[in-house]
Amino acid sequence: MMQKIQRFGGAMFTPVLLFAFAGIMAGISTLCMNEQILGSLASPSGMWYQIWNIINQGAWTVFNNMPLVFVIGLPVGLAKKQNARACLEALVIYLTFNYFVNTILTQWGTVFGVDFTVDAGSGTGLASVAGIKTLDMGMLGAIMIAAIVVWLHNRYFDTKLPEFLGIFKGSTFIYILGFFVMIPVAFLAVLIWPQIQHGIGALQTFLAGAGPAGVGIYAFLNRILIPTGLHHFVYSPFLYDNVAVQGGVVAYWTQHLAEFAASGQPLKALFPQGGFALYGMEKIFGSIGIALAFYATAKKDRKKQVAGLLIPITLTAVVAGVTEPLEFTFLFICPPLFAVHAVLSGILDMITYMAGVVGNFAGGLIEFAAINWIPMGGIYYMTYIKQVLIGILFIGVYFFVFKTLILNFDIKTPGREEAEEVKFFSKADYKEKKKSGEKNGNTYGQRAADFLSSLGGGENIGDVTNCATRLRLTVKDISLVQDAAVFKAAGAHGLVVKGNAVQVIVGMDVANVRDEFENMMARDKGNNEAAGIPAKE
Repeated sequence: MMQKIQRFGGAMFTPVLLFAFAGIMAGISTLCMNEQILGSLASPSGMWYQIWNIINQGAWTVFNNMPLVFVIGLPVGLAKKQNARACLEALVIYLTFNYFVNTILTQWGTVFGVDFTVDAGSGTGLASVAGIKTLDMGMLGAIMIAAIVVWLHNRYFDTKLPEFLGIFKGSTFIYILGFFVMIPVAFLAVLIWPQIQHGIGALQTFLAGAGPAGVGIYAFLNRILIPTGLHHFVYSPFLYDNVAVQGGVVAYWTQHLAEFAASGQPLKALFPQGGFALYGMEKIFGSIGIALAFYATAKKDRKKQVAGLLIPITLTAVVAGVTEPLEFTFLFICPPLFAVHAVLSGILDMITYMAGVVGNFAGGLIEFAAINWIPMGGIYYMTYIKQVLIGILFIGVYFFVFKTLILNFDIKTPGREEAEEVKFFSKADYKEKKKSGEKNGNTYGQRAADFLSSLGGGENIGDVTNCATRLRLTVKDISLVQDAAVFKAAGAHGLVVKGNAVQVIVGMDVANVRDEFENMMARDKGNNEAAGIPAKE
């Protein structure tokens, strides 16, 4: 079971690795379009704004289509064979599922308690996926469908069909199976998911009237539900609908900025509903504390690698308020650690609210400055100083709590994996290694061939996948696996063995090596079948 969980966690890195660059570009372009910071240069009618708006819209592609990204990305890491075909199967079957949901709700929406006549959007319970109006199931729906498709693919892709049905084998056969499986899955979704959404609606009404405790519980739920996609149903009605204030917190705050700035009353007295837009605090200060804990607990010889991973994704969280790159780095490695993060988020927002801080602090530093600190700082600077001091305090809280838990429970956060050795090369070392590799034919294919041989050959491999840097395998006979020194000689950085689970530490080009590795396994299997050699059990 642990091997399967680790395999799933490794597969999550495939789509997650896209987040860092997309988040940075979203943050930079948003900054360059802000009139509060750049003045008339960022006027919406000017060429400067319009060019950056093009970049901004492109940067949000990944985040606006996260269900599609995950439904395509997960099979890359989870499919045991023909990964590219598995991705196509997952996409088509996921779209089929959403068309089924759309048609069911178009015909019988009222039967399932869904008003399908409203436009899809935040707070409606509906979303548009690739132009299909459907239930807003977020990433949880995508992950669920991808998991079903991968299971079908791994089990039935190689099913032998009669010759006259040969056109239906392979990916077509998986699509046929998935098509019929999605019919009951779609009915279950429209039966169960709206009830979950209604329950969240009742909870929102409670939170709106619960004072500081409501703000804390709201912030906790807004974090803990991120993996399911249900967090949209927590924050959207507060920020964009009428749960807390008419028109939503975002619109109300913007419309009344001049009025608030001219008043001498405490901000909390003027706009108590602004406590439901404080969750940018954990995005900025919590993210810094978490990143520092990861770096501090990483093994000494891996700190440089960990810093290279953490710096861009932490900047993305701090500047743009996009936390998925950082949170997904440990969410599927250790879910309890993510739960601790959610608890600390609730406490941080509750204390910040009790200190009198309100406003629109749902994003990163750009939003903090542009729509809070800059227009309001002249009068409420003491409130914002308290806010920053609380944030700095919680950097320390996050750091201490995460570091203590990671060390006491030996959590394998980035840089703590059981690697044999990670060596960092100078430029001269690199040139020599490259020259030696070219001389010895140490290409992707050569390394894959050497690894396959050192693992006991294709017949000894149960399944294979990869994370960001490792080739992860299950072998049938562990005694056939060579020592770590053999793998290092073939170009690996190290070897980790736990029972029948083997990890070959390849580096950032692991995906290329895996492709060659699987091609060789497929050829070995085909050659054995042609020769009439039975497969090893």
